[in-house]
Amino acid sequence: MAGLPDILELDEAGDGTYRVHMPSESAEGRDVVFSGQYLAQMIMAADRVHGSSKDVRSIHATFARAASYTKPLELNVETILDGRSWASDTITALQEGKVMARAEVLLNIVEGDLLRHEMAAPQVQGPDEAAPSKDLYFPGVELRRVDDDSLTIDGAPAIATWFRYPDELESVAANQAVLSWGTCGQLIGLAMRGSEAVSIGQAHVSISTGVIGHSVHFLERFDASDWLQMTQHVIHAGNGRVHGRGLVHTRDGRLVATFHQDAMARRFEGELDPRRSM
Repeated sequence: MAGLPDILELDEAGDGTYRVHMPSESAEGRDVVFSGQYLAQMIMAADRVHGSSKDVRSIHATFARAASYTKPLELNVETILDGRSWASDTITALQEGKVMARAEVLLNIVEGDLLRHEMAAPQVQGPDEAAPSKDLYFPGVELRRVDDDSLTIDGAPAIATWFRYPDELESVAANQAVLSWGTCGQLIGLAMRGSEAVSIGQAHVSISTGVIGHSVHFLERFDASDWLQMTQHVIHAGNGRVHGRGLVHTRDGRLVATFHQDAMARRFEGELDPRRSM
């Protein structure tokens, strides 16, 4: 079993604060910390504070400002509750004293079933038939995109991806962190699929896009070194916003996580993000 990837390591900075490790290169090719990185590292911070005694059940994050890769970034954890079964934290990402992002994290122990049912996995190509891809997932992940631009779920544009990390990871939280990184980067572009008026290539050039809020719910433990199927679809696009949802199933069909994202997608006059290129 492999050790913890460096990007998921945290350095203690005192008083419930941890300094994060930055990746070797930008996930988006510009000097802005990727929203998936926040989620992954916040999950690790919550797990660290509670000594891996409980599993993270959900994380609900909002992103206020664009943080830079060139400056230190810290996570401050404020524990609201640490009971026998449940725990909850507020985690704030800070750079140069300013709030970059904030999340509410809920944790609890694993309990037995009172009842059980779940949504079935959409029927798509398996990982052996899917094509290699370079979407925004955790560094080092093997990624394969289902080649079907006509895929829809309930009439909404959808995309399916298979992914796995090359090594087994040593903690529940590390597996959750790897998964979370990949939940953030595709819904805005998916909303623009087939549009003649706008394309994702215009992002940060003539249109303003970005993730504003993102929530991930973990339903079952899973091994990120086994193939996971992530299926995403856009529920609504309009009013300068994109709202989408995702499902994550194991190869044998277990539903292990869901997520929702709110993003902005609007026209913008004048200069956009001055750090759009590295």
